[in-house]
Amino acid sequence: VQLQASGGGLVQPGGSLRLSCALSGFTSDYYTILWFRQAPGKEREGVSFINIRDGSKRYADSVKGRFIVSRDSARKAVYLQMNDLKAEDTAVYYCATRKNRLVVSAALRADLYDYWGQGTQVTVSS
Repeated sequence: VQLQASGGGLVQPGGSLRLSCALSGFTSDYYTILWFRQAPGKEREGVSFINIRDGSKRYADSVKGRFIVSRDSARKAVYLQMNDLKAEDTAVYYCATRKNRLVVSAALRADLYDYWGQGTQVTVSS
């Protein structure tokens, strides 16, 4: 199971970025994808979840209404559209997965995911 995040960069407050997560080596047991982020000196924060099997989604309150998670039809990639970015969104963003499902209430808990790849840096600054 491999995941690779890309698409980060430097953007001004209020701007947008679209992150991509390439998925490879997935079997039918792996279908829960979490985007989480980690800023220097802070805990990992789950920001968005998607079930690539049924398309169900969840968002952290901190990004709700600004971020949109999606999947491609071949289930080979997941995307995170980030709009109206704020300075507090600055972090390294990762995509992660785990075997089998999670209850919805736990879907954003980064500590429950087992696999993630190299992250991509997002910096929001004027």
